[in-house]
Amino acid sequence: MADRILAENFQTLFDTVQRSSLFSDSKTFSDAITKVSLAQILDSYHQRKNVADFDLKAFIEQNFILPAEQASEYQSDLNKPIQQHLDDLWEVLTRQPSTSESQGSLIPLPFSYVVPGGRFREIYYWDSYFTMLGLQVSGREALVESMVNNFAHLIDTLGFIPNGNRTYYLGRSQPPFFALMVNLVAESQGEQVWQRYLPQLEKEYAFWMRGCEELSPNQTVKNRVVRLPDGSILNRYWDDIALPRPEAYKEDVALAAQVQDQSPEEVYRHLRAAAESGWDFSSRWFKDSQTMQTIHTTDLIPVDLNCLLWYLEKRLQRAYELGGNVLLANRYEEKAAQRHTAIQAFFWNEAAGFYFDYDWKLKRQKDNGTLAAAFPLFFSLSTSAQAGRVAQVLEKKFLQKNGLLTTLQFTHEQWDAPNGWAPLQWIAYQGLKNYQLDALATRVKNNWMNNNETYYAKTGKMMEKYNVLTDDISAQDGEYPNQDGFGWTNGVYLKMKE
Repeated sequence: MADRILAENFQTLFDTVQRSSLFSDSKTFSDAITKVSLAQILDSYHQRKNVADFDLKAFIEQNFILPAEQASEYQSDLNKPIQQHLDDLWEVLTRQPSTSESQGSLIPLPFSYVVPGGRFREIYYWDSYFTMLGLQVSGREALVESMVNNFAHLIDTLGFIPNGNRTYYLGRSQPPFFALMVNLVAESQGEQVWQRYLPQLEKEYAFWMRGCEELSPNQTVKNRVVRLPDGSILNRYWDDIALPRPEAYKEDVALAAQVQDQSPEEVYRHLRAAAESGWDFSSRWFKDSQTMQTIHTTDLIPVDLNCLLWYLEKRLQRAYELGGNVLLANRYEEKAAQRHTAIQAFFWNEAAGFYFDYDWKLKRQKDNGTLAAAFPLFFSLSTSAQAGRVAQVLEKKFLQKNGLLTTLQFTHEQWDAPNGWAPLQWIAYQGLKNYQLDALATRVKNNWMNNNETYYAKTGKMMEKYNVLTDDISAQDGEYPNQDGFGWTNGVYLKMKE
């Protein structure tokens, strides 16, 4: 009872601070650490808040340690070649393990890890795979393994990998790249690695498939699983919590108030599901392909998520083969085959020669193309003819002077035109290489790397995202300013340079 009352009282203070616009970024207060016990702070707050000269900002500064953006304070030496800069930057972005519980919302991790940079002061799930690509090139295999072990630890202790190691991320995950991370360790240590991480791979799969066995013949969805009209089971993004995101509290509350045809809880769920996708935010999740007020993320079955889960099923199949468990190996082989068939049936559009997300409520594909269409090529799930047609669309519509557009929609969201993102450049580049579409792959790589190099020469920074139409203007829009650091940009650059 005391803990519940404490939580409710803190929520009152939290709501006041976040609505006050005291901080330009809602994440700032969410990451703060208390200087004394929370009970003391709340007692003091309730005694002082109605006093005439009460200063909320001063009160917060007296009672909380506010976070510093360490990577942004790093000064680059422009005389260094970019590769040396990136190798040096790994030290700046590396965080040491901790067992301390007094770190506010931060969840302690037992091994060293790399953060993205800027406002992102914690580990992030799907970011980390692309960061690891660069760590591998830099000869930091031990750090790669440490990060994989941290994710295994999170799976063991929480049952899944959260969006990041913050308590406010505990309702959702991110694109499931854990099996791909384990594969990086297997590349250097051998296939026995799959046996070592088999328990965590199984738990990761169970998290994404939770509710599957509970679907009745008349029930279409449960948590992250969706039953399609032909009986196929595919996955969507979801969040177990239907409240404003603490790290974007003011923004979420304001948006929910603008939406007339959905309850605030529905809006919050769609926002959180989009955050789980990593594409927060994009016209990809909007009914009208333009405005956030039409967000309907949980109505959609994304092509990239299901390709990632196909890969997880194939890795589970291989792990059981290595252990001699023929029954379970065959079971996962069948699951992967069924998902492969469903990916082709529900995402491929023969007329357009492209893959699109599927709206399970309307029982039809979305018509706005996105760079997620490259994921079937990355996992070699397409036929050669399909890959060739996807490549034609990428070349004609997505490829620009400085890389590939994320979508073809110009909105004010960061996962839309004119922006490009390192992880999607890598997925598309490697996907094209898988089908020997080398000329286009090389153009994608060169355009993107030239963009990184041009911006670095001007500023000494590697950015979270880039404007791929022009190098005269930085990446546009989003919930927060463009961040520098930056883990996955560094990783993809180094891997492309290899």
